[in-house]
Amino acid sequence: MKKVLLVGFLCGALAVIVFHQGTLYVLYHQFALIKMLGVPDAFRPGAAGFNIRPVPPFGVPQVLSLAFWGGVWGIVLAGLIRWGRLPDLLTGFLLGAVICTVVGFTLVAEWRGVPMWAGGNTIVWARAALLNGAFGWGTAFLMRPFSIGGGY
Repeated sequence: MKKVLLVGFLCGALAVIVFHQGTLYVLYHQFALIKMLGVPDAFRPGAAGFNIRPVPPFGVPQVLSLAFWGGVWGIVLAGLIRWGRLPDLLTGFLLGAVICTVVGFTLVAEWRGVPMWAGGNTIVWARAALLNGAFGWGTAFLMRPFSIGGGY
């Protein structure tokens, strides 16, 4: 059980830095290439990722706050992979793209006092699902060497 908690947290935190923020960085800096696929301009994020702006309540850099919460979600994912029946990478992607995004658009939005469901902006939904899906897939991918669960 300790292994599931530790590996889940570490892989989730690392996946935020590598996969979530990496995807955000690519979306921002390589948007001209992505736009050739027919993606609307509104899909481009407003920042390149790796934001070190302090966030309340403790004033830690935003990227570290995201990494902490990624670690918490990594623990949840490790448990799902360990005891679930779906393949690990699919479980990771679905947890990120669906569950994390829904929680972000409802509970987190409520706490922050911002419009729930991103005010109905479906482009924001798609971008959030992509970024969070990359995080979840990356977390599951990083867990593979630690034999948390089957699903290969």
